[in-house]
Amino acid sequence: MSLLTPPENIQRILQESVPDSVFSDSADGVNPNEDVLSYVAFLGAGLAEVEEFGPDTWKEQLGPYLEDIKEVGDDEIEAFRIAVAKETLGEDDESYGDEDDDGFEEVCNLRFNLAYGGKILLRESKLRLLRGRRYAIVGGNGVGKTTLMNAINTGKLDGWPQHLKTAYVDSGSNVDPTFELQKVVDHLVNDTKRSAEDCIAKMKEQDFTDQMIKGTIGALSGGWQMKLRLIRAILMDPDIFLLDEPTNHLAANAVKWFTDFINGLDRQTVLCVSHDTTFLENICTDIIHYEQRSIWGPYRRLVHYKTKMSGFVKLQPQAKHYFELATSDDGLAFLFPEPGRLDGIKTSTQKFLEMDNVDYRYPGSEENQLTGIHLKMSLSSRVVILGANGAGKTTLLKMIVGETTPSNKGVGRFYVHQNLRIAYVAQHAFSHVERHMEQSPAAYLQWRFKDGFDKEKLESEAYRITPEEQIAIDEFGIEGVWSRRMRGGIMEYEIKKKNVREKDNKYFSRDELLGMGFEHLLRQTDEKIAAKEAGMDLRPVTTTEIQKHLDGFGLPQEFGTYGKIRGLSGGQKVKLVLAAAFWTVPHLVVLDEPTNFLDREALGALSKGLNDWGGAVIMISHNKEFYSSVCREEWHVGGGEVIIEGASEEREMKAVARKKKYDKELDGNAKSEKAGGNTNANGDKYKDATTNFWGATVSKKEARQYEKAKKKGDVTLMRKILQVPMGKLMPGHENLGDGKSEPK
Repeated sequence: MSLLTPPENIQRILQESVPDSVFSDSADGVNPNEDVLSYVAFLGAGLAEVEEFGPDTWKEQLGPYLEDIKEVGDDEIEAFRIAVAKETLGEDDESYGDEDDDGFEEVCNLRFNLAYGGKILLRESKLRLLRGRRYAIVGGNGVGKTTLMNAINTGKLDGWPQHLKTAYVDSGSNVDPTFELQKVVDHLVNDTKRSAEDCIAKMKEQDFTDQMIKGTIGALSGGWQMKLRLIRAILMDPDIFLLDEPTNHLAANAVKWFTDFINGLDRQTVLCVSHDTTFLENICTDIIHYEQRSIWGPYRRLVHYKTKMSGFVKLQPQAKHYFELATSDDGLAFLFPEPGRLDGIKTSTQKFLEMDNVDYRYPGSEENQLTGIHLKMSLSSRVVILGANGAGKTTLLKMIVGETTPSNKGVGRFYVHQNLRIAYVAQHAFSHVERHMEQSPAAYLQWRFKDGFDKEKLESEAYRITPEEQIAIDEFGIEGVWSRRMRGGIMEYEIKKKNVREKDNKYFSRDELLGMGFEHLLRQTDEKIAAKEAGMDLRPVTTTEIQKHLDGFGLPQEFGTYGKIRGLSGGQKVKLVLAAAFWTVPHLVVLDEPTNFLDREALGALSKGLNDWGGAVIMISHNKEFYSSVCREEWHVGGGEVIIEGASEEREMKAVARKKKYDKELDGNAKSEKAGGNTNANGDKYKDATTNFWGATVSKKEARQYEKAKKKGDVTLMRKILQVPMGKLMPGHENLGDGKSEPK
């Protein structure tokens, strides 16, 4: 027996790398090479532990001890080295095309570490790229795909060949005001070093109009801005295209154009990050996958698969969620708080928004972009807006959320319920959170909602008082809007004037105030009152309460409370934006290209969450698989018109349903008491609760506490556990009272 016992896996690899005779016993039953082979195995294990796999090092370290074993030479040592490297690093036989390069020229071959914000993303990972190959970089949200692309583009990746020219197409998620102010042609000429004639010719190939070409980048829609990014990359004629979500905002015909272009490349390398798996399947020849294996400890590495997406899923069945829009019971789930009741809305099909003969034209334009629009929305609405890039889809959404107003006021009619709460997740929603990069997500939500309303919303262009309006306010002497009331079917606002006693305040109708130019002032007032009606001014904004809310959107404490927004991936920022939007417990959620930055698992969770939610949904999306899983109604925008197909189905209004159920039970209890029934048991008097006042699921601990309080009849504690604000009744639990008067 050997005095040294090497690791079994290394001993096995060594035995497989040399002739069988080397490990055979002699006639007396003893292997004369046992001690030497054991020691060589120990040396190999030591080199593997420090991940030293240089061929010369292995020959130098192992060769002297194997000189007396005639069956073992340099070839056997090299076979041993390669096998141990594959075992340690997890490299597959087809990894990096080592066995069959098909004559492709090697672009780079390096091993590197990658970190971001103090967190190690990749450790001792290998990257080998070949000219003419097209690689899909695949991994979940937050693993570091965009960080890798940025490191390559800036030349900061360890060992990256500095002579390689790259063209980086970013996802368009970060809004840079200076970028959007640039002239389109100037931007292309400065970045590509090509002539203005070349740049204009390339844009006209993709149907850019003269107005677009002469204008600023910010005047282009999201789809046209992405086309501009792609044209810029093409004109740069790089060695390597770095594509980060290149199909974001693109219509189907634009995706086909770019797919054909990429597939026509034979001397350039492509690295692509995309959640559009159909696009990846159509363009990519190879997969580079972020993987974590126990042998590597807590760190990930890149693993190469010389196959398309469909072949990759066959090799790694657990990765099939990259193709499927589904979520498992134990996977990610979005828990959206149920919307409260709207005054006067009794059914899910009763309209809360309507446009009748509405037009819209851009300021300074002579032609309408939208003409004679007729549409309505209710809580049952599940709508997708479809149309070509630049057709007016986002313009229509902005009218719905109040960021723009009809250009034919007084002719067209646009009605919105005064207490409607809208959550708008815009194409450039990241611009909000990226002003708070050094804050945690929880701290950001505290800042945004601590005053009982959405501070960020009131600072937006749709609500911000214009200089002209401020002059009108000062001239009329308005100090503030004190209250609002409905009188004779007319909405009136109580106006407090400067240097006038409060008891002398006067009411003015909404139409009167709008006629005096106070549109944004009234919009701010309506938003604050709607927030108060929802109890937002009473909702606790503690870190614990906010983190519980973030948990429902897939942002655990590691990221929500202890991490900074700067360290979030694109997908995690989308989750934060969604969490912020739903903090106000909206009735209508408006999503502009929601699928751009979410992986397949998150898309499945978003689809299920929206389908389970009781509010209305309207979205713009080019992802048919996603929008068809949620929407039953299509609004087709084109030629200045909106054509409606399909109809949303009536849905149960959960707040109304709870109230009806409670009233029925209350009526039944009254009859029982009249007949001599016994309702003294508190366990029968108070109902069970699975969600709190805000629609969030109660924890197991809270459920146990609630059950104990219910048996004791401790209404105060039950209200506290369910987070019912003082002065508010919880639908379905009205017998808990409003916290002020004695409950019935």
